[in-house]
Amino acid sequence: MTFRHCVAVDLGASSGRVMLARYDSEHRTLTLREIHRFVNCLQKTDGFDTWDIDSLENDIRLGLKKVCDEGIRIDSIGIDTWGVDYVLIDNVGQRVGLPVSYRDSRTTGIMAQAMAQPGKGEIYRRSGIQFLPFNTLYQLRALVEQQPELLPQVAHALLIPDYFSFRLTGEMNWEYTNATTTQLVNINTDDWDDTLLAWTGADKAWFGRPTHPGNVIGHWICPQKNQIPVVAVASHDTASAVIASPLADKNSAYLSSGTWSLMGFESRTPYTNDAALAANITNEGGAEGRYRVLKNIMGLWLLQRVLKERQISDLPTLISQTQALPACQFLINPNDDRFINPDDMSAEIQAACRESGQPVPLQNAELARCIFDSLALLYADILQELAQLRGAAFSQLHIVGGGCQNTLLNQLCADACGIRVMSGPIEASTLGNIGIQLMTLDELNNVDDFRQVVRANYELTTFIPNPESEIARYQAQFQSLRQTKELCA
Repeated sequence: MTFRHCVAVDLGASSGRVMLARYDSEHRTLTLREIHRFVNCLQKTDGFDTWDIDSLENDIRLGLKKVCDEGIRIDSIGIDTWGVDYVLIDNVGQRVGLPVSYRDSRTTGIMAQAMAQPGKGEIYRRSGIQFLPFNTLYQLRALVEQQPELLPQVAHALLIPDYFSFRLTGEMNWEYTNATTTQLVNINTDDWDDTLLAWTGADKAWFGRPTHPGNVIGHWICPQKNQIPVVAVASHDTASAVIASPLADKNSAYLSSGTWSLMGFESRTPYTNDAALAANITNEGGAEGRYRVLKNIMGLWLLQRVLKERQISDLPTLISQTQALPACQFLINPNDDRFINPDDMSAEIQAACRESGQPVPLQNAELARCIFDSLALLYADILQELAQLRGAAFSQLHIVGGGCQNTLLNQLCADACGIRVMSGPIEASTLGNIGIQLMTLDELNNVDDFRQVVRANYELTTFIPNPESEIARYQAQFQSLRQTKELCA
């Protein structure tokens, strides 16, 4: 009997964890155990919203040490994180400047510059990536414009997971799935786009050619002096989550639900036509040449901020109270830029409702109901948009990630979308990270093989749409009104 022990370092925008996987190759059983969990949050440094990179590295090393201290021989390590952010380093590997977060306001107005030159169509033709004001494309332009004194010191720019791999191994890598989130990778060449990089003012020499998941970057020397391979997994956390989504067939869509919600489908070819551009569809890189055709949704970030601001610790009770309220009393657009990083999320939601002539959610449960209903209705709109883009309806939606534990939101999603929803696995990013490691170790053949392992080892919960629910009736009325307007236009 052969066991493999792989460690996944999975960093989200609000928390991080070091997870140990044990894989029995004979019985194809896969178990996960949490070794170390820690908080990841923004901090103000010299006026910027930044990440505490040193603290995160210390927690990663502590988690790895805990595994080794148990006497477990680790077969490999992989790191996945959120996208678009980067760390600058000099020619001796020391950090330059601050690890600024994508939620920082320094990119305000930068995307508007890009619309003038190179132009929206040209950027999309080259990258196939959606327009979000915090994409690395705009972050680098902001850096060059606002902190030119740093530029002579910079030798390399490493995306967050690549930076931590560098810190463990001393070797640099630019992993493809995460690189595509930057809006700087050419969709036809899978390499950095000269025109887009030139527009930022950053030096192309800062970047090495992106590498696809499944190669060994280098080795970490553990306290016991063993050399442990560090694998370039699908290092964008959503790319890893999609790998672990047990999609049944080409008519299955996915929703990776967490701080961000990302809804999409897999495709062997990208969608970069005028309809995709108009809908702001993104074609992020995935494993095995699969594109993640998707849209970003602000997600549970809104709820996380409300919980923090109002010091709410009992989420199950809040959800129970929320469920008792009528649906669709308070509705917002969760993707409005005003919700990216407001000073007071609760007040911002209330202001949005007030400005649109709606009742104002005052109580905790009312704010939560506003967030859940608004997300579910946005999910329905985007699922329909994606179906129209591909010319075929979806048969089911797989919700994965930490947000899939919210059974109320899962049911609201099923009702609003009018589609069967399957929830789980919860630790999808971690599992997808592990999946690539096992493929690199020649324990699994490919992504489809790994998804069979996921289906066999992790229980999924089904949510059947109820067309008589309040939110389903609201969505049906809204759709009917929209169709009438389109016919009369």
